[in-house]
Amino acid sequence: MIPVIMAGGSGSRLWPKSRAAMPKQFLALTDGNTMLQNTISRLDGLTTSPSIIICNEAHRFLVAEQLRQQNIDNGGILLEPVGRNTAPAIALAALHAIQSGDDPLLLVLAADHLIKNTNAFHKAIANAQDLANQDKLVTFGIVPDSAHTGYGYIRKGEQLNQAETGFAVSQFVEKPDAATAQKYLDNGDYFWNSGMFMFKASRYLQELAKFAPEMLEICKKAISTESKDLDFVRIDGEIFASCPDDSVDYAVMEKTDDAAMVPLDAGWNDVGSWSSLWETADKKDDSGNVTVGDVMLTDVNNSYVNSEERLIAVVGLDDVVVVETKDAILVANKNKVQNIKTIVNELKAKHRPEFEFHREVFRPWGSYDSIDNGERFQVKRISVNPGEKLSVQMHHHRAEHWIVVSGTAKVTNGDDTFLVTENESTYIPIGVVHALENPGKVPLELIEVQSGSYLGEDDIVRFSDRYGRTESK
Repeated sequence: MIPVIMAGGSGSRLWPKSRAAMPKQFLALTDGNTMLQNTISRLDGLTTSPSIIICNEAHRFLVAEQLRQQNIDNGGILLEPVGRNTAPAIALAALHAIQSGDDPLLLVLAADHLIKNTNAFHKAIANAQDLANQDKLVTFGIVPDSAHTGYGYIRKGEQLNQAETGFAVSQFVEKPDAATAQKYLDNGDYFWNSGMFMFKASRYLQELAKFAPEMLEICKKAISTESKDLDFVRIDGEIFASCPDDSVDYAVMEKTDDAAMVPLDAGWNDVGSWSSLWETADKKDDSGNVTVGDVMLTDVNNSYVNSEERLIAVVGLDDVVVVETKDAILVANKNKVQNIKTIVNELKAKHRPEFEFHREVFRPWGSYDSIDNGERFQVKRISVNPGEKLSVQMHHHRAEHWIVVSGTAKVTNGDDTFLVTENESTYIPIGVVHALENPGKVPLELIEVQSGSYLGEDDIVRFSDRYGRTESK
């Protein structure tokens, strides 16, 4: 069995924490580990091969670093040059998995789900294995505990085993209105559609060939030229861009005669909004509030308040969500947090940086935090991990002053290479080829002061880069 972890998606309803460059699956929202890390560690105790991770190419270093932090092996980090929904993504994983000549079971999981009861999850996986080995295409149906209108539903059909742990799928239904959802809950035959699956790689490809042959052929062509760069598996972006954009439900599961469902009652939640984080929190105060960070409340009830840097004080409010980051604050009615996506779309339309980036931006070599800026200057706090190096580069429009706060910097400035230590500084003129490296064993922290007529991140000409990047710092 090979877990296939789908780590795409933007998580826009969890803005301002979740952003295009750092979506929710890479955030620690429920404990000290990120959702991706929890998804993989949840598999401990099962007999599986290393996981295949599918992610956007722009997020590849986030995935690699988060796996490294947990010392997690992987079966390849499969890079999607463009998003084309779940059916093509799983097809790429299946084609990649059978290259060795094996025909493994694929356990398809989303990287951004919360599952509290790991033992129940493992039992459901064992039940799904039995059915998948009988050539069924298995989906996990969540036992509902409310008349939820935010999920699609699965209606169970005939019983497939005596243990009542597997059923044929009678029907997939779209997200219902409140009255219909209540009918589904009262009926007892309807389950939430989790978006998790298990099937043989070959069976999925067979059904895809039957119901979406064009999609399969494009995926085959795109992966036929696959190349490996460290743990990253790259495919032909131009070919893949022509692939139909369909979910696995629409492309295969709703059409196949072999769809099966295994019930799952394990404290599952897709963490799709701030209200879901309030609902699933293990600890609430006596007034039903969930707080994270430096928070003070007076006469506040049933609210979620999350502080990243500053004190948040809330007085006399009920059913609110307040979330603070370094560069944005969200205040919302807890019952209307689905509408946050409207704000995110507006940020995107106006090309606001808050749509894509946090103030602190993570790079494969470390991170930088834009702490101040004006018309012709910008100040950044830069952290370079031990042994890492920024690209050899040049700027047309800005000069840079570097002041080392801690650690030691190895600086290339034109034809000269030298060390800069704590409380020392150096100056990089406009148009000079330069590079910054941390040769030491501890993080390098420095302040960078940029000055010039244009300070955008696209004013970088790269001459060499150990991370294979062609744009963005």
